[in-house]
Amino acid sequence: MLPMESLDPEGFERVIDANLNGVWRTFRAALPRDSRGYLLAVSSMAAFVHSPLNGPYTASKAGVWALCDSTRLEVRHLGVDVGSAHPTFFKTPMMDAVHEDPAGRKLWGDNASGLWAMIPIDDVVEAVVDGIERRSAMIVAPKRNALAARILGLIRPLVDRIGFPGDTVPEAIRLASSPQRTERETGVDTLAR
Repeated sequence: MLPMESLDPEGFERVIDANLNGVWRTFRAALPRDSRGYLLAVSSMAAFVHSPLNGPYTASKAGVWALCDSTRLEVRHLGVDVGSAHPTFFKTPMMDAVHEDPAGRKLWGDNASGLWAMIPIDDVVEAVVDGIERRSAMIVAPKRNALAARILGLIRPLVDRIGFPGDTVPEAIRLASSPQRTERETGVDTLAR
């Protein structure tokens, strides 16, 4: 939960390495050499909804989606399918950290209702299992978000206006950039900046 100007390059690279390079390494190692395989990567709704103070995360998840699409084209002649899973918010340690962060609370509220409402983890698991059984190219949880995932360019300005109204983003940046924030809150050693 940091704006670009406050995020150190190592933090950016760490997120890209885990979320995007990790998928590439796993796909490359597991690439089926014959027919009938299925590769699935976990992306996020962040691949479509590019939120502020999450640049590395949204970039990595959009990259995962693009990598899946490209890989699908490369292996389809082998009968191999490739899918990407795009859940919305659900309870994880990462979301606990977001809710503990003043900037995260400002942007997402408590994720209890509206556009940013959390869904039960069982809904995510059910969607992923169903997608695997169908060898789906795209798995979206909840399914009501599928249209947004498919027409992302058309609705992004509306989502940006509704999801982050008024001074929400500048205020979150102010909170994220506060010198009172600790290394525990940010994951950044302020002395190393």
